[in-house]
Amino acid sequence: MMKWISTCFLLLFVGTGLLAQKQVPDVKLKTLKKQTVSLHSALQEADYTVLSFWATWCAPCKRELNTIAEVYDDWQKQYNMQLIAVTIDDQRMLSKVPAMVATNWWEYPVLADEDASLRNAINVTSIPRTFIVDREGTILYDHSGYKPGDEIELEEKLSALAKARR
Repeated sequence: MMKWISTCFLLLFVGTGLLAQKQVPDVKLKTLKKQTVSLHSALQEADYTVLSFWATWCAPCKRELNTIAEVYDDWQKQYNMQLIAVTIDDQRMLSKVPAMVATNWWEYPVLADEDASLRNAINVTSIPRTFIVDREGTILYDHSGYKPGDEIELEEKLSALAKARR
């Protein structure tokens, strides 16, 4: 009887995806120069990619991206990671993105999810929303919102992943 109950619970968790790791799909995103980029190709640039969903009108998003910008060079070297800032701005607001990136000295790629295909596929319903994914697109970490200090948790996760990889 106990074995039957255990099997039912296992099937329930597997069936609902609670035991499976979620993957990001290989969608096409646009650079700020309107070039099309494959997400999975972009993931090959580092062992880990932080995907940060943001918009020009989102104050917590800009605070998070500015805070990460201060430590980005160090993180790249220490953890073999990259950040891709994925803007969800609509066509009207996209024109403001390049100036914002330049003003804030963000040195990481900024891509536009113009048709919301990535956002919908991984259920991004609010921003900021931050993921760590590996080269295969497996989501290893997922965090919603931003408050000062969240970057410490993000770095701890990157550090643990980098140590486990060695």
